[in-house]
Amino acid sequence: MAIYTLPELPYDYAALEPVINPQIVELHHDKHHAAYVKGANDTLEQLEEARDKETWGAINGLEKNLAFHLSGHILHSIYWHNMNSPKDGGGGEPLAADGVGDLADAITESFGSFAKFKAQLTKASATTQGSGWGVLAYEPLSNRLIVEQVYDHQGNVGQGSTPILVFDAWEHAFYLQYKNQKVDFIEAMWQVVNWQDVAKRYDAAKQRVNSLLLTP
Repeated sequence: MAIYTLPELPYDYAALEPVINPQIVELHHDKHHAAYVKGANDTLEQLEEARDKETWGAINGLEKNLAFHLSGHILHSIYWHNMNSPKDGGGGEPLAADGVGDLADAITESFGSFAKFKAQLTKASATTQGSGWGVLAYEPLSNRLIVEQVYDHQGNVGQGSTPILVFDAWEHAFYLQYKNQKVDFIEAMWQVVNWQDVAKRYDAAKQRVNSLLLTP
């Protein structure tokens, strides 16, 4: 039985137009995300076989594959919910008037202002070497927000940090529409950010702090 399953999209393929066209959403979710789910499940089966047969020659590759596919599945599962149609409130910036004041305050406290945060996450996403992600994460030791770069699906990540907003900078996320203009795609992504979802993830990350890491 499969451990991981492909989640359904929270909207139809055309919901994110004109920022992301329906063809990209369909291929990205139904093909690329599905491949990470299958890869994680297949690797778990291979690890089970290695345990049963006590054959450990491929353990390094299997552990790397599991981390790659599982991280891809998790990041994409966040990604879909991090976005919303501008018609349904996507985009802009988090405001107290919209019920996300705690998130807005945390961004200002951690980065100085929303504009400074936006500039940092945009640059981090657009300059990730090769394929990767830009991530806004909650860091529990300092109780603050940080921006991380993720290479492929793993990279410059604080071990206890929890991703709450992710920008996919892999070519399959934008190439059919934006060609090689990754920066244009990242800039456009701000028009579809679902701040309600990001705020819920921020609140949940703060509540889980003691289960993530015990500190003196």
